[in-house]
Amino acid sequence: MGTLSEFGGVLLLLLRDVTPIMAILFGFQLFVLRKKIKNPRRVLVGMVLVILGLAFFLEGLEMVLFPIGRLMAEQLTAPEFIYGADALIPAHVSWTDYYWVYAFAAAIGFATTIAEPALIAVAIKANQVSGGTVSVNGLRFAVAIGVAVGVALGAFRIITGTPLHWYIIAGYVLVIIQTAFAPKIIIPLAYDSGGVTTSTVTVPLVAALGLGLSETIPGRSALLDGFGLIAFASLFPIIAVMAYAQLSALGAHKHNGHTRTQQNNDH
Repeated sequence: MGTLSEFGGVLLLLLRDVTPIMAILFGFQLFVLRKKIKNPRRVLVGMVLVILGLAFFLEGLEMVLFPIGRLMAEQLTAPEFIYGADALIPAHVSWTDYYWVYAFAAAIGFATTIAEPALIAVAIKANQVSGGTVSVNGLRFAVAIGVAVGVALGAFRIITGTPLHWYIIAGYVLVIIQTAFAPKIIIPLAYDSGGVTTSTVTVPLVAALGLGLSETIPGRSALLDGFGLIAFASLFPIIAVMAYAQLSALGAHKHNGHTRTQQNNDH
């Protein structure tokens, strides 16, 4: 009964939040554009399915994903896991002792990004409008690698307690430099890639990991150190996508140069 009542509460909150969106969409369609809604029954069924799906998803986050993220962070930072059950725990713990945390952060960042529905949709559309120039899997893997590196670096920041702003400033300086040299066609897509990664699948697990690490690492504050990990997941995909485009352009340039050289030799 407790789970059902919680689900009902989530459903009511979603209805409250989604109602203004529906009012705007239907209002503009009926009173501004002055056109009838095509397939109104299908639209209403779709709305109901969206609300139910979001309610189930949010309830699932609270029941499973958030607790698992925190539990994994707690287990990976436990002294008995790092040093063994019978080993002596040193007075000062080095950041190098948490290598499994970095590996888990990178793995969870990569896996959640590959499964991110928003990224899949953007990659398919980018492939369609570019005439196949932008590869669906190439874009997805580039973004996933960027998120993996970003989340692992964010975990390192939490463990070491270093200031967040230095990482963000350095990252955006690199983005500005890359923007000046990257192919112009890929820059808008690279910037959008940073936004689509922070969506329904990635954010809950990354946030849970950050909060879990900050609560289990000695001397860390959940408010000061637990947040900010999502910023890494947003920043590093931009770097990764532009780097992917730059490497692809460099490879194509070398291939074309080799082809021209071969043709001249043949003549």
